[in-house]
Amino acid sequence: MLTGKAMVAGLMGWPVSHSRSPRLHGFWIDKHRLDAAYIPMAVRPEDFSAALRALPKLGFRGCNLTLPHKEAALALLDRIDPAARRIGAVNTVVVAEDGTLEGRNTDVIGFVENLRAAAPRFDCRAGPALVLGAGGGARAVIAGLIDQGAPAVHVINRDLARAERLARELGPAVRPAGWDRVPALLAEAHILVNTTSLGMTGAPPLAIDLAPLKPGAVVNDIVYTPLETPLLAAAHERQHVAVDGLGMLLHQGVAGFEAWFGVRPEVTEELRRWVLG
Repeated sequence: MLTGKAMVAGLMGWPVSHSRSPRLHGFWIDKHRLDAAYIPMAVRPEDFSAALRALPKLGFRGCNLTLPHKEAALALLDRIDPAARRIGAVNTVVVAEDGTLEGRNTDVIGFVENLRAAAPRFDCRAGPALVLGAGGGARAVIAGLIDQGAPAVHVINRDLARAERLARELGPAVRPAGWDRVPALLAEAHILVNTTSLGMTGAPPLAIDLAPLKPGAVVNDIVYTPLETPLLAAAHERQHVAVDGLGMLLHQGVAGFEAWFGVRPEVTEELRRWVLG
């Protein structure tokens, strides 16, 4: 039951009906018996600035941002933390006591913690990584791999110029390449991460042959609908460690929940089952 003193946070995006974040934060609110609510808010791009600035006026403690608002928020907030500035996107907004807005990015934390939990023996320092895609998700994944010591992160994108821009912005460890280089780079890779929407429910399949990938390599897909994408199914068949994308969503939510509600929640198997519905 909510009272007039309830702590309120939420999610802004367009659309938001597909998001699992309300189930995620609702589970933690219930688990910790908080007088709190997490509200999905479908906000059109043209209304985003006004909606964001209204958060403190409406008593919100903050919110998550999803597409298409993550990059637009950079120009609208009072403060941006170094991680969000580096990645070029905000996924978590925190309302300070004075009503100012701080933008954060917890996707790097989500990616790294999910990898640690699902592949505890994997060491990023062991060799190069191969990342498919150059969008917002890719930026967080690449930053996480570099932070964990990957000596090189090869980035494959159909628009090579976009991958080259990532290399300029994220540093010399990022090596852009075209799709024709996939087989050769797979043979070198210690981890393959798909950050594209290919393989997601309703999207075209990801056409990639894992045969060149060395036996001990990890395969990670940040997509979580379906939980086992065709890429991960192929990885399982070849006995690779296969890491799904749900854990990244769960782990990235921890820091925001703690900032808004003052409790640090845990990622558990019970939570995974609940969020999957």
